[in-house]
Formats: sequence, C-alpha cells, structure tokens
Amino acid sequence: MARRSFRARWMRLLAATAVGGSAFQLSGCDPAVRETLLTGLETTTTGLTNALISAFFISLEDDDASSDPLTTT
Repeated sequence: MARRSFRARWMRLLAATAVGGSAFQLSGCDPAVRETLLTGLETTTTGLTNALISAFFISLEDDDASSDPLTTT
C-alpha cells in the first residue's frame, strides 16, 4: 500500500466531503440555525473567491507604471 502525502490525503478528504455533503449533518439541525450557518458559509466563500480573483488580476497588471516616477520640470 502506497503512502500518500499530507496534501493528497487532505485533497481526498475535501473531495469526499464536497461530493458527500455530509460534513456537518445539517438535516437534523434547527432550521434557523441551519439557515444562519449556510448563509454565513455562502458569504464567506463568496468573499474569499472575490478576493482571490481580484488578487490574481492585480498580479497580472503591468508593473512598469509603478516603477516610472513622475517627473516635474
């Protein structure tokens, strides 16, 4: 049996959780608690995704504009 790295094990766990959807077992929770938790997870995921996408596009911007100082004559 091959030993997997920590990253491989973590990715396998993450994939199983995403596919199975049973990480939190929310079906037995109070509906108000479940709605609050899911809304918070959605907001957090949306914010994180937007931040990562913005950071990606900022990293693609041309750095020449910031390296040329303005000269006044």
